[in-house]
Amino acid sequence: MSMGFLGIQMAFGLQNGNASRILANFGAEVDKLSWFWLVAPITGLIVQPIIGHLGDNTWGKFGRRKPYFLIGSVLCAVGLVALPNSASVTQMMGANVLLLAVIFLAMMDASINVAMEPFRALVGDMLPKSQGTVGFSVQTILIGIGAVIGSNLPTWLSNAGVSGVAPEGFVPDNVIYSFYIGAAVLVLSILYTIFTTKEYSPKELAAFSEQKVEIEENSKFTDIFKDFKNMPSLMKKLGAVQFFSWFALFTMWVFTTSSLATHHFGLSPEDTRSQQFNDAGNLTGVLFGYYNLFAIPFAFLLIPIANKIGKNRTHALALLFGGLGLLSMYFLDREHLWISMLGLGFAWASILAMPYAMLIDAIPANKMGIYMGIFNFFIVLPQILNGIIGGPLVKFLFQNHAIYYVSLGGICLIIAAVLVLMLPQPKPNTGKEIKQVHF
Repeated sequence: MSMGFLGIQMAFGLQNGNASRILANFGAEVDKLSWFWLVAPITGLIVQPIIGHLGDNTWGKFGRRKPYFLIGSVLCAVGLVALPNSASVTQMMGANVLLLAVIFLAMMDASINVAMEPFRALVGDMLPKSQGTVGFSVQTILIGIGAVIGSNLPTWLSNAGVSGVAPEGFVPDNVIYSFYIGAAVLVLSILYTIFTTKEYSPKELAAFSEQKVEIEENSKFTDIFKDFKNMPSLMKKLGAVQFFSWFALFTMWVFTTSSLATHHFGLSPEDTRSQQFNDAGNLTGVLFGYYNLFAIPFAFLLIPIANKIGKNRTHALALLFGGLGLLSMYFLDREHLWISMLGLGFAWASILAMPYAMLIDAIPANKMGIYMGIFNFFIVLPQILNGIIGGPLVKFLFQNHAIYYVSLGGICLIIAAVLVLMLPQPKPNTGKEIKQVHF
């Protein structure tokens, strides 16, 4: 059921680890990178609630959520192929290369959102609420595997002899071929989920739930605003936690390459062409692969820890370790940065599972898709804010030394941990409520 998440996160890992490097290759300045990254949260803000609303209120012969998986994966695959080739396309079309790259990046992000939001809702559709933590933990495991592969592909190909250097204004072959492989895996993994998963009909969902589950034939897009107004109280409180969590993650994704280049490789902020800068980009991919790799065993550990101390305390502990991980990047040399990724792996595993496991208890069954989409507001809004203020802060407050802004991200994760502890503490789950993971 969640196998498609492997391909989605492989694409996500390729984007996170390489988008800043690709944009820098095309001439983007360090303090402008966060502005280019704004396309990701903005597309998520628009797309996810719409897809959630449509998924809740439509049903065809191919199912409720699966059509969106397929459409999103195909469009994302096109974006994966096109983004690293923006310079070549520009030569044919005569367009501005950075503008074209941003268009392809937006296409990728919108498509990932089209495919990803229904996967979250599918877990809510297909599993009883008592298995929600298991379902989202399995997704986290597959996300980790996909991200490890995606983050490390450029380095693996470079080690295999594929060129990691390109003429000025172009992207190295190891990055281009990695995106090709990611596109193929994305489509194949989504097709696997489509052909091996049978969605429950509205009648079957109603039989499993105490709530009536129906498709509203006369539903309107204005219902999205009505649902937003009537969102559950717990969802609003979780929003503050998500705000600081995703502010920190966006900081890490956008500025890690620049922070490594200046703080750990000793480069000037203006150097985005040298082999050492590309080495910093490769190291970023490796480190992102590490935190996703560490997230896999932590995803298994989340279940017994949550059974023992509760979901809130489990999530708070994970966010605390993540914050310490980001802060430690300032103090560690580049050979030992994998230690920082241990804490981030714990945080990432929990961020992908625990908020959703806490949320599904409060969401009506017939509003699963729309509320998962609305919950995404609390993910994209901090990223949009960060994208607007991040570049100027790095330039004027930190003199383009991005490592200090990454450290600020660590503080944000610690604040999020404190906010989790302020949420109403649910009764700790028993072993009967959350069972072991089955593949």
